[in-house]
Formats: sequence, structure tokens, C-alpha cells
Amino acid sequence: MYDSVTEQKVQVLRMKIMAIDYGDAHTGIAISDYTETLAGYSDVIHSRKQEEVLSGVQRLIAEHGVELLVLGYPRNMDGTVGVRAEKCAAFAEVLRQETGLEVVLWDERRTTIDAHNILQRNGQNAKKRKKTVDAVAAALMLEGYLTRRRLEGGR
Repeated sequence: MYDSVTEQKVQVLRMKIMAIDYGDAHTGIAISDYTETLAGYSDVIHSRKQEEVLSGVQRLIAEHGVELLVLGYPRNMDGTVGVRAEKCAAFAEVLRQETGLEVVLWDERRTTIDAHNILQRNGQNAKKRKKTVDAVAAALMLEGYLTRRRLEGGR
């Protein structure tokens, strides 16, 4: 990238970003590539225990060199904050304390519905969708966050 004023080449520092769709029994994970363009990795952590989810997230942070976390914040459709959003906000604080990384809360209304629709259109039956829908939802969240980040010039 070039600075238009000085016409000098400017190094653009990029990082890997992890989106987390935190759920009661399944937590979807999507991790960007270093260009912050695509979800290069996705997975689902199958556990109801917060400490197991945290451990899985920490393992993936270390394996992939993640530097920023985007956590789904499921507001109600009318924009109010319900029990699920409060649970996610509390998990965000745990993530900040345990990983030392910035955690961005991302409005994830409709991502799971959209993920189900995408998988259904691609021919996956309900049983198969259940295994992957959380990872797809996390990828949709990550895609939305990366798009906003690009539009805002990186921050």
C-alpha cells in the first residue's frame, strides 16, 4: 500500500481475528487469514462447560496466532439485551482476563438463522446442519466484522 501524500510504500500490519459464536452446547469458531479477508479456519467446540470452551479457544488462539477476538452478542430482535446477551458479555470478560486480548462484542442477530438457510440451500439435512451451523454462523459474524473493519480503514 502507498501513502498518497508522500508516495512512499507503507507497511500494513494485519492480524488473525477469531469470531466466536458462543452457545449453550456448541460454540462456533471462525479465524481469518492474515489478510483479514476470509475465514481461513472454522470449527465447533462441543461442550456445555465454559471452562472447556475457554480451553478450546485458548488452544486455537495459540495454534493460529490470533490477536483479536470477536464475540457474538445476541441482542433480542428489538435491540434489547436479554439473558443470552448477558451471558455472552460475562464470557467476554472472562476471555479478556484469561487471554489478554481485546474482545469486540458483535451484534449477531440472525446469523444462526442465516447459517441454517445457507446450509439448507446447499442440500444439508437437519442432522448434518446441526454439526456445522455454529461454525457457519461464526464465519458469517467474522465476514461482517472484517467488512466493517475494511470500510472503517482497519479500525
